[in-house]
Amino acid sequence: MTTPRPLAELSAAEARRIVLRAQGFLGSPDRRAGVRGVLRHLGAVQLDTISVLARSHELVPYARLGAVGRKTVEQAYWTDTHAFEYWSHAACILPIEEWPHFAFRRRTYRNRPHWGHDLPDGTYEQVVKQLRAEGPLTATELGGAKRTSEWWDWSGAKVAVERALMYGEVVCVERRGWKRLYDLAERAIPPHLLHDDLDDTECLRRLVRLAGEALGVGTRADIADYHRLKGEQVDAVIADSGLVPVTVAGWAKPAWADPAALETTPRGRHRTTLLSPFDSLIWERARTERIFGFTHRLEAYVPKPKRIHGYFAMPVLSGGALIGRVDPAREGSTLVARQTTLDGPKAVPGVARALVEAASWVNCTDVRVERVDAPELRDALTAELARLLA
Repeated sequence: MTTPRPLAELSAAEARRIVLRAQGFLGSPDRRAGVRGVLRHLGAVQLDTISVLARSHELVPYARLGAVGRKTVEQAYWTDTHAFEYWSHAACILPIEEWPHFAFRRRTYRNRPHWGHDLPDGTYEQVVKQLRAEGPLTATELGGAKRTSEWWDWSGAKVAVERALMYGEVVCVERRGWKRLYDLAERAIPPHLLHDDLDDTECLRRLVRLAGEALGVGTRADIADYHRLKGEQVDAVIADSGLVPVTVAGWAKPAWADPAALETTPRGRHRTTLLSPFDSLIWERARTERIFGFTHRLEAYVPKPKRIHGYFAMPVLSGGALIGRVDPAREGSTLVARQTTLDGPKAVPGVARALVEAASWVNCTDVRVERVDAPELRDALTAELARLLA
């Protein structure tokens, strides 16, 4: 009879350090691996249309590596068939080697009812034919959007190419001016990866393992959320995923961890940085509250009078804690902190440092502070900014 392996018992602080190291915020980053290393390490980098300082997929490697050039970021993602875009946590950039492991999702899309968009007969076939003859092409080049009485709507060509993307017949090979550039998967995906041979169990086992490694430690819900799996899908494979069960002090639910994360005590330098609201460190609100005691909500889609922290409030990470928020903007060569929230006087140096580094990254030479939620800390913050900028 096999003796069950005892559960590892982690304190809340130990779990937090494991999470920070797994996400690339504790210890010296592997700068030689660069942006591609960050992508492979995280397994998914979320895309989003909002651009304040930069787009979220640029902010994610910046937060871990520092002032890596924005052109370098784009080139790292999209050259040499290194990555592809697909539906993971949301629309995400994914390492190209994970293409086979999303076969389960492609099969699901092929087998379920289509969206409500009309697709005229023959349109799908025509789009594939055009891509074969002329690709890569944007949706505009394929037929673009059509104008209705009040709203932009998808043309038949756009519906068809997005459907082909979901099915895996077409791949987004680049974002060009935020437009997807589509090509046939048979051209864009390396031949040894271009298959749907893996069954659903193999795909799910791999994605659960990847999620556990990227999180360091997480509950069933945390792991499911990473690639937007269903809880029952996680349950079916987690015992064979290579992750190990653990308990974490203060966590009401059982957890699972990457065994490699338990082998050594996480040590090294903590990163101080602004975080995109779409950063995988803080994707899941309940997890962020559980680990950092920090309530985070993106307010871009909240009516302006009801916003508390601002349109694109970016949490500030420093010393392994989330110490405040900044809602940033740019005016010429000035980074503007439109609204700043500080978790007490001790947060001032970290927030100032994060603002100055971010300003330098986006080629701003000055930082201006507008509203500070704790007015008594405004003078201390502006003084620290002046010192760092001098």
